[in-house]
Amino acid sequence: MVNFEIKQEDKFKYIETSPGKTPLVLLHGLLGALSNFEGIMENFSDRYNVLVPILPLFEISPRNLTVRGLMKYVEEFIEYKQLSKVHILGNSLGGHIAQLFVLDNPDKVLSMTLTGSSGLYENAMGSTFPKRGNYEFIMKKAEDVFYNPEVATKELVDEVYATVNNLKKAICVVAIAKSAVRHNLEDKLHAIEVPSLLVWGIQDSVTPLWVGEKFHELLKHSQLVKIDKCGHAPMMELPHLFNQALNNFLNNIEAGTFLADGKDTYVLNLDAN
Repeated sequence: MVNFEIKQEDKFKYIETSPGKTPLVLLHGLLGALSNFEGIMENFSDRYNVLVPILPLFEISPRNLTVRGLMKYVEEFIEYKQLSKVHILGNSLGGHIAQLFVLDNPDKVLSMTLTGSSGLYENAMGSTFPKRGNYEFIMKKAEDVFYNPEVATKELVDEVYATVNNLKKAICVVAIAKSAVRHNLEDKLHAIEVPSLLVWGIQDSVTPLWVGEKFHELLKHSQLVKIDKCGHAPMMELPHLFNQALNNFLNNIEAGTFLADGKDTYVLNLDAN
């Protein structure tokens, strides 16, 4: 991976690849990390200013320990960076935050991409108190996120294990996960007008495929890409297919050829590429 520097300014920690270019803001999930977006950063930083704010999941005050509180943090970050129009992309909890941001700031958004997003339904480890002190349990939970369990490297498992065995962090995980369940957006998604790309792993067990299909039904101007042999984090598990879908979507927006009305669905799989 290209070694992108983590900057710290004001209260924000973030990666920024190409200042001056059109912003592409990436929002990670509850147990996500910057490494989740390596493939996107490497493949899109020549065309876009890829920004990845590190969400303050374990630093934010208890009063703001909600999905909306995290959205306000992203809102403040985008204002701090003086970004007038952004493409916004979120995985899992990050997708949930992206939806709230678009609903509150439609004039600042060029497009929205959701992958394995909460907002309608999720079945995550954080919905109940994580089983602390049991490495095998955490490893199995991490492996279940992916179609190919080998994607759950020891480094990734160790990181999740360290989080849930820190009492403060474990409490934060549960609080934010419960907030995500409470903030169901089914009755609000009709208000989102921006072009939207939905990329879903067909074997996603956290936010199952029917969740992506429901987003597709509710979002007026959306395209659903289903990736076979893939779980909850397509940009990690099959980054070349994810990047293909994202590249096509952004190209169509820039060319003005993204579907204005109606919907589109297609499947990407390894055998076809």
